[in-house]
Amino acid sequence: MPVKRTDRLNSLLKEVIDEVIRRDVKNPYVNELMTVTRVDITKDLHYAKVYISVIGSTVEKENTIHALQSAAGFIAVHASKKVVMRYFPSLTFHLDDSVEKQMRMAQLMNKISDERRAREEAEPQE
Repeated sequence: MPVKRTDRLNSLLKEVIDEVIRRDVKNPYVNELMTVTRVDITKDLHYAKVYISVIGSTVEKENTIHALQSAAGFIAVHASKKVVMRYFPSLTFHLDDSVEKQMRMAQLMNKISDERRAREEAEPQE
């Protein structure tokens, strides 16, 4: 299956935006334990959603997203210098909580497994 142009752009923008945030953004509210997990650019290449994973409290996550959103223009200008595109997309930052959901799902699966094992041990042997 051929790789779409938007998939290549998403991957490139993810790397470039992550680099710009780490090197050029000096906002103290941006948590150092953050990662750009993915970028979704629209088909017309004018808008991009940037998903950020942050390790920390809820307040730290909200502060990081708010700080990045307020610096979206700055990040776009610096990132556009590293990526040759006719139009650099307008960036919006979103919290990516998929890791937390995955951890919660793994905990539930472990709990189910433990309960099943306990029931099997409690049943009388025939």
